[in-house]
Parts: sequence; structure tokens; C-alpha cells
Amino acid sequence: MRDIAVLIFVAGCIIAAWKNAWWGVLSLAVFSYLNPHAYAWGAVRSLPVYYVLFLIVAFRTVTTKDKQPLPKDWRIPVFIMLWIWFAISSTQAYFPDIAWQRYWFVTKIYLPFYFTLVLINTRFKLYALIVTIGASIGIVAVKGGLFAILKGFSARVYGPPNTQFEENNAFAVAMLICIPLLLIWQKETLNPWFKKGILLAIPIIYAASLSSWSRGALLTMAALTLMLIWNSKRKYLVIPLVFVGAFFVKDYLPAEWFGRMNTIETYQEDSSAMSRIEAWTDGWNHTLEHPFVGAGFEGWMWVTQRDWHSSYVEMFSEHGFIAFGLWLSLILGTITSLTTLPKKTRHVAGMEWVTNYCFMLRASLICYMVGTAFLGLSYWDLLYHLIFISVLLKKFAMEELAIKQKDLIKPRWAIRLNRNAP
Repeated sequence: MRDIAVLIFVAGCIIAAWKNAWWGVLSLAVFSYLNPHAYAWGAVRSLPVYYVLFLIVAFRTVTTKDKQPLPKDWRIPVFIMLWIWFAISSTQAYFPDIAWQRYWFVTKIYLPFYFTLVLINTRFKLYALIVTIGASIGIVAVKGGLFAILKGFSARVYGPPNTQFEENNAFAVAMLICIPLLLIWQKETLNPWFKKGILLAIPIIYAASLSSWSRGALLTMAALTLMLIWNSKRKYLVIPLVFVGAFFVKDYLPAEWFGRMNTIETYQEDSSAMSRIEAWTDGWNHTLEHPFVGAGFEGWMWVTQRDWHSSYVEMFSEHGFIAFGLWLSLILGTITSLTTLPKKTRHVAGMEWVTNYCFMLRASLICYMVGTAFLGLSYWDLLYHLIFISVLLKKFAMEELAIKQKDLIKPRWAIRLNRNAP
């Protein structure tokens, strides 16, 4: 029965992609973050659905007229330069065969973002993409949160099978990143059931993240909570809810959970933490000797014999400081853009949505920066989705702002003519 349900859903996504190219972008997001056919059994589980969708969207992108040119934004050429630099560093990698395999894997992640940039050409489509990503992660997160509560937080919660965040630590960070996206949905939707359902889902997602037993997720959760409080207009209501929730949960968390979290303060005594610090030190020292190309993809096997356990260390150790600078500029530049854009639209009637989008996307990116300081997820598709959603957000916001400013300076006689028009 499950196979039939999944097969129907898969067929629906393929038909939707064929009918409307931009629906294909949403379908690709669903299979990137939810990967629904992995929950089936038998032949359905092994279907190459993502590649079929990719080919359909590629064909429909060529044939459809409902698209836009690539936005004129500095982040796009920087992203392309980063991708090219990965190829350059792969030519000098310690393990060329492994490096090129990894390079093509990353390329498969990067190519679909072209469809996002040209097919998501309206504010509504951007909103639909944000909702799709948030819901794809949120569905599994709520399921995991209910499981965690029923198990008394003693069992760990894992992500969707065959995704980049299947592992419990990565999924914990992904769940926290999706919370601001869900809040955009909650703010924009007019459906009261969705509004209430999302507000109910958020503490359940918090519970799922706690049950990952991830120390990095705990730090990310603290950062997210502070940002949500800071950006909230109802701090008098949010702050008490946070304290009440923390007081309620602490009695249900097992003693072993607190023992693991306490190692954040006593990391010198924790072998796992010290092995990470050694890997970071080895990666830094090796990059000082090879500053331009690093060790190549999966270079940790040569440099330190243990995974990098940090997106920052992973990037500069595998590709050198130039790639690291390009990568970090994409993140910090996007956060800066999301901080300054609301100032341009703050006093313009009807553009309050820009502030909401910017602050929530900024919160998601900061969650990524905090959470992946302890996880090697520098090639994560969720990061680049956030960056390119921010590119499109700026484009649509500036276009709408230009129209509104043009209307404000329109001569009075033109306004009268427009009102008298049939």
C-alpha cells in the first residue's frame, strides 16, 4: 500500500514538472529534502526519480516562455567561480579518482540552481519554493519530534534516507534551519488552520532537534531562539514561552543527555571533541603549506585520517584560501544583504513582507553558520538554496520598490486620467 501511495506521489510530481516548468523546481526541492520514494519498499525505492525530474525540468526550461534571465547579482558569478575552483583543486588532489567523483556529485547539486534562478520569476513562486523546502523538512521533523517525545528523548532522530542530512547531527541543524522558513509560511498564509498548525509544529521540531543528542544543534538552537526573540514584535509573550518550554522539557530529558551536553564546557576531557580540534589543526597547517588548492575533495584521508567535522575547515583544507574566501563571501554577503534590504523598504506601504522574509532567511543562514562549525556540510544544497532565494528576494523587492516609487512621483493629471479610465 505504501509503495502505491509513493508511486502516485512520484507520478504526480513528474506530471506537474512536465505541465509547468517551475513546478518542476518545487518537485526537485521535495526530492532533495524529503526524498519520499526512499520510504517505499521494493522497486519504487530504487527509482532514479531525481534524475528523471532533472531531465524533464531541463527540457521544459528550454521550451517554456515563462522564465527570466539570470538575475544581475554578484553572488552568481562568485558561485560559478567557486565551482570552477573546485575543478582546479581536483586536478591537484591527493586522491584524483575520489576527488573527481565528489566533484561530479557536487556538480549535480549545483546545476539545478540554474532552474531556480530562471524559473522562479515572481514573488508568489518564491514563496511557494520557501514553503516547499520548509514543509519537506518540517514533515519529517514533526514525525521525529513526536517519536522523541514518546520515547522520552532517549532515542535519536534521523533525517530522510539518502539525503545529505540523513545523519542525526546534520538533520538536527536542518530542522532548526527550516523553522524560520516555516515562520515565513505562517506569516504569509491566510489559512487559520495552517497558521495554528505551524505554531504547534515548531516546539515539536525543537523537541526533535534536542533528541538528536547533538551538541552543535544545542548551540544552534540557542542562537536561533535568541534571533527569533530579537526579531519578534511580541517579546513579552515569546520570552515567557521559551522559559516555560525549557522548564517543562528539562524534567523529561535523560541524565545521559545532560552528561553529553556538559562536555561542551569540558571539551578537553572529551576524546571526540579533541579529535576534531586535532583535525582542524592539521587542516589549517596543511593549508598554510598549500594555500591555493588545498588537499582536494576528501583530502582528510591524507592529511589527518579523520573527517574535518567543520564546514569552514572542510572548505579551506580541501580547496585552499581562495575557495574559502569565495564561499564565505557568499554567506556573509548574503547576510549583509538581508540586513540592509529591509532598510530600503521599511517605510514603503505594502512592502512589510520584505522585512519578514529577510529576517527569517538571515536567521536560517546564521543557524547554518553556527551548526556547521562542527559538521562538514560546506556543499550542502540547503545552503545554496538559501543564498539564491535571497538573490531572488532582493530582485523582486527592488523591482516592486521601483514601481511604488514611480507611482509616488507620478504627476497628478496622470493619476486623474488613470482613475477615470474604464
